[in-house]
Amino acid sequence: MNTSQGEATDPMVPSRARYTLVAWLCGLTAILYLDRICMSQAVVPIQKELGLSTVHMSYVAMAFTLAYGLFEIPTGRMGDKYGSRKILTRVVLWWSLFTALTGVCSGLGSLIAIRFLFGVGEAGAFPNAARVISRWFPGTERGRVQGIMLAAAQLGGVVAPIGAASMIEIMGWRWTFAVFGLIGVIWAGGFWWWFRDDPADHASVNAGELSLIRSGGMSETFIHQPVPWGAVFSNRGIIVLTLIMVFGAFYTYLFYTWFPKYLSEARGIDNITSGILSSIVLAGSAAGMLLGGWLADKIPLWFNDPVNSRRYLGSICYLISAVCLIVGIRCDNVWLLSFFLGASFCAMHVTLPNWWSVAIPQSGVHVGALVGLMNGMGFIGAMSSQWFVGFFANWRMQAGFTGRAQWDPMFDVYAGILLMGAVAWWCYRFVPLEKASSSSA
Repeated sequence: MNTSQGEATDPMVPSRARYTLVAWLCGLTAILYLDRICMSQAVVPIQKELGLSTVHMSYVAMAFTLAYGLFEIPTGRMGDKYGSRKILTRVVLWWSLFTALTGVCSGLGSLIAIRFLFGVGEAGAFPNAARVISRWFPGTERGRVQGIMLAAAQLGGVVAPIGAASMIEIMGWRWTFAVFGLIGVIWAGGFWWWFRDDPADHASVNAGELSLIRSGGMSETFIHQPVPWGAVFSNRGIIVLTLIMVFGAFYTYLFYTWFPKYLSEARGIDNITSGILSSIVLAGSAAGMLLGGWLADKIPLWFNDPVNSRRYLGSICYLISAVCLIVGIRCDNVWLLSFFLGASFCAMHVTLPNWWSVAIPQSGVHVGALVGLMNGMGFIGAMSSQWFVGFFANWRMQAGFTGRAQWDPMFDVYAGILLMGAVAWWCYRFVPLEKASSSSA
């Protein structure tokens, strides 16, 4: 046997099953954002067919976000107790069903109900993905995996506006939702067949790869002891990370929910062009995720104090994001507008893989539940943003403003929120949950 053949069969030469898992996680988040953001492109045709106002559509958007926030913690906790294989399969099948059922809605009430149940389905996807990463990847790889996975989510968001706009033009908004729902069903079946909660149980993981994975300090154990909620709600690190997610969600849901509507009403852009411009903005976030994931792994190698380095990075990126937003919204050219808003999205999303790199160790052994808490509380920012845009646009219209005069002033509020996010990053400190729990005991 030659050397190369010997190395190929040597059980201590790590196999690469975890790289295949990266592809599954990317598919998960891409489909999640595809199904979530396609709704923004359907707002105008839904309004026209069902006779709904902008305020009505804000209620529809808020129904999803409320459900997502309410069920994020329990679904993450279910992953801790029963394993992510069962929970992620259930999550994707559930949200895919209600994506498809969005196309059968006949009025405001059914839209609110279906989008609420859609939100119930999507809740818990990211906490369970974080749990999978913590058990399948060594610490030296987690930042890149998070960055790639989150970039894939944004690429799903990039495809959603132009893809949904084109499909709506061809087959209408109802059938568009049915097609998008089918994609998730296919993913869920494949994931259930391939994935195992413990990499030691996977046929493609050899001893070398398992040893490499275990070097990250995590093993597959289902957590049954209660979460120390008293210590959680008094933990400075968890509180600040939650605030960062609230501010970030307030900003991002402006684009996830309302940007195509803004382009139509304020800039007079047709549906196809608005889909392209929206995709440009969301492409900026995908680039930010990739850069942020690379930085997340490099920061511990470059700096003796990774936590402080991530704090500085977060503050600077949020400041850059605010400046790009202020400049972009004042551009008369819509392509320049999309370029600067894409740059703003890029800068802000550089911080997200670093947020996850801090949130996972901050959660201790309760990764599913506490990442679910911190990520899920973003629903406060998301719902506030969805309500605010509908309220603000309607208020300005009643005051006699139209076009950009009706819509543009609200972006200054969003710039202020980004500045608050910069301050929150500056205030972050890592306080181990186990230490806080023992101190309070």
